[in-house]
Amino acid sequence: MSSSLKMGNAPKIAIIGAGAGGCFSAIQVFDALAGRCSVEIFEKSKEPLSKLRISGGGRCNVTHNLFDPEALSLKYPRGNKELKYAFQTFQPKDTIEWFRQRGIRLKVEPDGRMFPESDSSETIINCFLAELQKRKIPIHFSKSLVGLYKEDSIFRVLWEGGDSSYFDRIIFATGSNRKIWSLLEILGHKIVPPVPSLFTFGVSDSDIINLSGITVQNVHIKISPKGKPQVGPLLITHWGFSGPAALKLSAYEARTFYDLDYKTKITINWLGDKSTPDVENFLLTNKDQSPNIRLSNLNFSLPSRLWDWILQNQLVSGQKRLSELSNHQIRNLALKLTASEFLMTSKSIYKEEFVTAGGVSRKDINFSKMESKIIPGIFFTGEVIDIDGVTGGFNFQNAWTTGTLAAQGLKISLNI
Repeated sequence: MSSSLKMGNAPKIAIIGAGAGGCFSAIQVFDALAGRCSVEIFEKSKEPLSKLRISGGGRCNVTHNLFDPEALSLKYPRGNKELKYAFQTFQPKDTIEWFRQRGIRLKVEPDGRMFPESDSSETIINCFLAELQKRKIPIHFSKSLVGLYKEDSIFRVLWEGGDSSYFDRIIFATGSNRKIWSLLEILGHKIVPPVPSLFTFGVSDSDIINLSGITVQNVHIKISPKGKPQVGPLLITHWGFSGPAALKLSAYEARTFYDLDYKTKITINWLGDKSTPDVENFLLTNKDQSPNIRLSNLNFSLPSRLWDWILQNQLVSGQKRLSELSNHQIRNLALKLTASEFLMTSKSIYKEEFVTAGGVSRKDINFSKMESKIIPGIFFTGEVIDIDGVTGGFNFQNAWTTGTLAAQGLKISLNI
């Protein structure tokens, strides 16, 4: 079969995957080529944009209002170096403008997350579907790719059932798909073994779960004893810990947790960056200067139920005065405040979202074009690559950015 280009016809582009990255990159490709192409999307399931539909509890966390490329790139445990430069081409400001031009305004929440003003993922889904329809880009459902072969300058795609199709260029937007990763590995790409990211911590042998529903601000949490702490609000749940601090730790230490089989000790500093000696000295100083202060009135701005729990675990009554505590008791109280230890015994997926650390090695990709260094003509976007972000709209922003770069790279590749 001859290339469409050699025959003077419009190039044929296949987008594998009808998720957020696939649909967005299809639109961007069509526009980058000014419509002088044939773009088709192929999806293994029976509906498009399924992950986008459930994002943010059905509200769709489109992006984040962090506009500095370097600061933004630091929200990605894997891929920050590559994305720092990618964000100079397409970043959250561009995402906001892209949707604004299509009549969709995004709003910012106090934590920086951005949602459509409608608070409905259907707004974003309908936008994408309308843009695809406007460009006459079809989505073929129940199309599972089982083989890919490069024949001269074109690609032959083999579908489950035995059918074949021919394309000039391929964009993979398949997310965390082990079958696709296996196929790409056969073609010579290195696949970084996938492990879960963005999960919550189940703990055992602790009655901390009786405080379910309490959120503590600016907590430091790490893997014991020498892990790097992550900072942020921590939510105590009926099974253990969740909230931004726990989710960031799960992302940055995804492989460590996997290697430990999700069974390890977790250390929490309830007072953020205050050290154990600092807190101990503070208590000792107050013992000398304000000996009659009751412990119940000295809660370090912690939620009262948590402070009571800490005192109960130290077998100290809140009615006791500081002067009644021995120096040994003060030391233990300082330790409990700054280095509480819990045994993590399991993980749970955060809400209905699932993010994987791993995928096509970043070393195999030219990030200025998102094109494969192994097989030119193949492009990648989104979570099929070994890139993942923390929660907050960053994984979708990765899809928008890499989808735009793939479209621009594909245009260069076709010399159009």
